[in-house]
Amino acid sequence: MEDVLRPLVVFGGALVLAWLIAWAADRALHRLDARHPETPMWELLRRGRVPLQAVLFVTLVRGFFGSTRLAKNDRETVDLWLTVIIIGASAWLILRILAAITETVASRYAGVALDPARARRVRTQLTLIQRLVTAVVSVIAAAAVLLQFPGMETFGSSMLASAGVLGIVAGVAAQSTLGNLFAGLSIAFGDMVRIGDTVIVDDEYGTVDEIAISYLVVRTWDERRITMPVSYFTSKPFENWSRGGSQLTGTVYFHLDHLAPIEEIRSKTEELVRANDHWDGRSWSLWVTDTTPTTIEVRAAATARTADDVWTLRCDLREQLLIWLRTEHPYALPGIRLAQDAQTGPDRVTTADLSKSEV
Repeated sequence: MEDVLRPLVVFGGALVLAWLIAWAADRALHRLDARHPETPMWELLRRGRVPLQAVLFVTLVRGFFGSTRLAKNDRETVDLWLTVIIIGASAWLILRILAAITETVASRYAGVALDPARARRVRTQLTLIQRLVTAVVSVIAAAAVLLQFPGMETFGSSMLASAGVLGIVAGVAAQSTLGNLFAGLSIAFGDMVRIGDTVIVDDEYGTVDEIAISYLVVRTWDERRITMPVSYFTSKPFENWSRGGSQLTGTVYFHLDHLAPIEEIRSKTEELVRANDHWDGRSWSLWVTDTTPTTIEVRAAATARTADDVWTLRCDLREQLLIWLRTEHPYALPGIRLAQDAQTGPDRVTTADLSKSEV
């Protein structure tokens, strides 16, 4: 009977005590969260309740396992695996605490920062630091687990003999990985690109959705995700439409006939721009920027608050001006000149005329 009661008391007592301590810590964090609603740290720290219970339970079991009189001949093996579990649970708890601290700092800074770009910069830096620390903690935990096994010491001693050759091989093999690692740190603290920035990379327009230690994810306008190594952004040029402020100037180009009424088009452009909700009120313009033997190039420009607004403004302006030109001044659209008459001027056939003749 005693052989049954001893394990029950040890395991049951460890479970109850671990649950009580974790419950008390959770209640204390809940009260702190109620007293300080301005910071989410205390609520986020409550996510560590389960790993805290695991650490406490396994630590108590390991400390009192001898009292159970179980596995007397395999005590070293049991202690070994209990230690491995403690290391894993402790790493889990540390990562939960780290995530809570990172999210708290990012949210508090975002709440007080007047510049959204600086808030995105801080979030990017914190995200990369969190992932770097996560990698370090994971490596340390894995190394601590491996060192618990006696065989690993012999393995490590044999590897030291060829450390020079292995170092060269590892350096060559990890060149790309290390390059991306340092590129990620350069991005985080060099402020080249941040989470939420609007960028154009390889002719793809999108928003930076995620920045990891070795890669970066761009979400395109059609909701595709492009994953690229972070070293790309330190070695090749790219457009960052959010750097230095989110305000942009959008341009729309038209190829019109030489007879196009520029002043009327300029007046209509002003009317359309001022009536558009996406215009930020800063500036607009319309100029003839180039000529060819058959057409002129007209550029309409207008400013907007964000990249999304400037895209919509450009599309609206292009569509509305084309409709107005087709309705009010169809002769201003490019046509094909058939003949030249010194008295009557050139005869022209527009696209609309060609469509009617085919019918």
